[in-house]
Amino acid sequence: MTTSMSFVVGVIAVLMLSHAAYSTIQYRALLKITEDEFSGPPFEVLVELTLVLILSLFAGLTVPGNFRSILPDSDENRVVSLPSNMNFMIFNHRGKAFPTETDLKLN
Repeated sequence: MTTSMSFVVGVIAVLMLSHAAYSTIQYRALLKITEDEFSGPPFEVLVELTLVLILSLFAGLTVPGNFRSILPDSDENRVVSLPSNMNFMIFNHRGKAFPTETDLKLN
């Protein structure tokens, strides 16, 4: 299956999930009118949710495409190359917002 067809399967799965939610809301409203207890969604909604799960898994596994090799010796998947001069490398991260030393003493 092509990627675009898998994407369409994913969109159909999302639409079916929203339909299942809407059907459950309607079912609960009907139960309120008839003053019955809600014991769970109807069987049709459970079947629809199972189908949505299968379609979503299929679309999630086929839409991203082929897996790439992660061998360390492979030159084809080198995305980042470090500069040869390592003296000027600066790493900025959230850790610099915290104080470096804490004045906490344990008694």
